[in-house]
Amino acid sequence: MNLKVAVLGGGSWGTTVASLVATNCETVLWARDHASVDDINLHHKNEKYLAGLKLNPNLKASTSLEETLSKADVVVVGIPSQQCRTVMQDSIPFIRPWVPIVSLTKGLELGTKMRMTEIIASIYPQHPVGVLTGPNLAKEILQGQAAAAVLAMVDSNIAIALQKVFRTGLFRVYTNDDVIGCELAGALKNVIAIAAGMGDGAGAGDNTRSAVITRGLAELTRLGVALGGQPATFAGLAGMGDLIATCISPLSRNRTVGFQLGRGRTITDIIEEMSMVAEGVKTSGVVVELSQKLGIPMPISEEVNRVVNETCNARQAFRGLLSTKSGSEADPG
Repeated sequence: MNLKVAVLGGGSWGTTVASLVATNCETVLWARDHASVDDINLHHKNEKYLAGLKLNPNLKASTSLEETLSKADVVVVGIPSQQCRTVMQDSIPFIRPWVPIVSLTKGLELGTKMRMTEIIASIYPQHPVGVLTGPNLAKEILQGQAAAAVLAMVDSNIAIALQKVFRTGLFRVYTNDDVIGCELAGALKNVIAIAAGMGDGAGAGDNTRSAVITRGLAELTRLGVALGGQPATFAGLAGMGDLIATCISPLSRNRTVGFQLGRGRTITDIIEEMSMVAEGVKTSGVVVELSQKLGIPMPISEEVNRVVNETCNARQAFRGLLSTKSGSEADPG
């Protein structure tokens, strides 16, 4: 393909997607960290985030937004949720008109409670904006293991065209027109993954993990549908698929945070040790605010938020969940 692709964000997932896309298109990745950029250009690695794994030798990297964006036909955004707005505003002079912009970020902005595509669309109103999401653990994909993702765009023709950009080898890409549902599913499941990790860290069994995942799916579906998502989306790759992978894999940052909380550690100590962002930590507060505003019970998310904000520990949170009255499975709670 003759398309030129720019990827913003040199974390594990941004780098992985850039490496995949470099198979199909001329690709430049932007990152602030000079050492990571040099590592990619000189050694075809990003040891800071993807230690020991080789990247596509065709991938180039830069610390210059202008160099990365000025000739791009497609822009992919893998910036952490709380920095996304700033980077996209800084990019305004360099992104050409009408260029499609695809978000990789699974989080919600504090304060505004906006999804990443909402932020991007507010800054670039004339651009097609979508999201690439699903059960995608970066290291497994770079190791060549099979995986599937969803590319959600309102315009199906653009989504179909962009499928060819992202699809490669054993990485399958499906299309979906439910941008809201796909994006919310990716953000909300991180909170449930912290809960699953807390149970694992506290020594709970497979039955407990299964219950957390299942009831968590019900929670995020209720809120996601109330915010405009389509119910079927939450049973697909962006919802159930991503939720399962994030809740059970040791490679999941959010599960790892929960696991350490379950062991009795504080959120402050855990975050200080992490080089990558666990989006569910900050998203948990936004989710609780949204659920309270809409009057939607989300007991798992509420307990996660209590632990993350250090008002209780993981064992107290689980006791709180167990004390919740259970009625019909169709009921919330």
